[in-house]
Amino acid sequence: MAYYMIAGAAILLLCIGFSKLLYRFGVPSLLIFIVLGMLAGSDGIGGIYFDDYALAQTLSSVALTFIMFFGGFSTNWKAAKPVAAPAILLSSVGTTLTALLTGLFCRFVLQFPLLESLLLGSIVASTDAASVFSILRSRKLNLKGGMASLLEIESGSNDPFAFMLTIILLTMMSGKGDNHFALLLFQQLGFGLLIGGLLGVGAVYFLRHVRFEVEAFYSLFVTAVAILCYALCDVIGGNSFLCVYIAGILLGNSKIPYKRSLVHFFDGISWLMQILLFFALGLLSFPSRLPAVAWQSIFISLFMIFVARPAAVFAILSWFKIPVRQQILVSWVGIRGAASIVFAIYAVTDCAMLQTDVFHIVFFLVLFSVLVQGTLMPTVAKKLDLVEKETSILRTFNDYQEKNDMELSEMRLTQEHPWCGCALSDIDLPESVLVVLIQRNKKSLVPRGSTSLKAGDILVLSGADQETLRAILPAESSTIK
Repeated sequence: MAYYMIAGAAILLLCIGFSKLLYRFGVPSLLIFIVLGMLAGSDGIGGIYFDDYALAQTLSSVALTFIMFFGGFSTNWKAAKPVAAPAILLSSVGTTLTALLTGLFCRFVLQFPLLESLLLGSIVASTDAASVFSILRSRKLNLKGGMASLLEIESGSNDPFAFMLTIILLTMMSGKGDNHFALLLFQQLGFGLLIGGLLGVGAVYFLRHVRFEVEAFYSLFVTAVAILCYALCDVIGGNSFLCVYIAGILLGNSKIPYKRSLVHFFDGISWLMQILLFFALGLLSFPSRLPAVAWQSIFISLFMIFVARPAAVFAILSWFKIPVRQQILVSWVGIRGAASIVFAIYAVTDCAMLQTDVFHIVFFLVLFSVLVQGTLMPTVAKKLDLVEKETSILRTFNDYQEKNDMELSEMRLTQEHPWCGCALSDIDLPESVLVVLIQRNKKSLVPRGSTSLKAGDILVLSGADQETLRAILPAESSTIK
């Protein structure tokens, strides 16, 4: 067991080290972690043989649950709201149109079987948020016209739609969905939205009205909600990833206690899951098989870059009178990512009748897309004059907003309050809450660590939001104004 733990720690340290080394050059983390996985695999210097697609599917589902939840949780809805309509249409209609065009290309140009062609198009139809924003953050680039928020909403929400199309195609290929297409579509969308909405709203209500004595329990509670969203929706046949994403948006854009801590907690969990997911996908691949599918993957990727993706983008964004330069950029930033490889694993495990090596075609296509589109994305944005120099890219995320939203509140200590008689240094306050002033007998005292609190004192507290303050103050003995 100790050797496995050492190996796991070494893998994490290698991934973090190489990410630190190459981050400044704008190399997407996905590419770094997958290549390290390939090097550790049976065809690489590590010699680790791993071909268990069923286990990989299970691990990938768990990882994507947290990645997609944090994608929704970190979305700043206020910044994204002006471009929400075109972004949602891109993630739904645009994803479907991209899948259809790519599927037809595979059928009539590459001569793949029809359903396999449509399946392949569905698998690679979504874009990768992690790659896009790792590049934007590493280069400190924000985009004009709300394009960063548009790409965030689209890339964060189109994975569930690509997953839905993939499941529908797999069902049809198994011969079980010929007469139930409409029902399956309703289950995927309806249950995903309903359960995600109910659990998200319920979790917000609970967090606002129930106080935990241990701050860590807030993170554990929200983690349990994310897991419950995926599992419950999966049991009844809904779109689990859509469910998780919706719950994340509702929680991330509501006033809940310790929200800043929650953002940082799930940011760390999301990065851990991305490292494990990307490394495992690289480990699962056999690089020796890639040359045989390279030309097919490159043709498909080039078709998507220059035909399918632009056709879908222009067909939708033109209705909103978005400038052509911005549409060109959105077309280029259609980077394929880890979710496509995960959906390819679903295809391999669920359908034994595939005539093409879907997994390695998708794997090579993703690497090619990240390498070409990801590397050239900053250059394309600058050439189109769409780089916003005055505004930070971090403003599109909730973690940035939370650092700047501070509110002042007052509370009067009663004789029964547990803080009476205690020194400030002995009070266990969250890091986001400060006692900035003490009013005693109509006099103002500058608080110090040694200051002893007395009944009747009025404390002026500074906190991230009112909900954080309510979480630490007993309602029966405190008053917040």
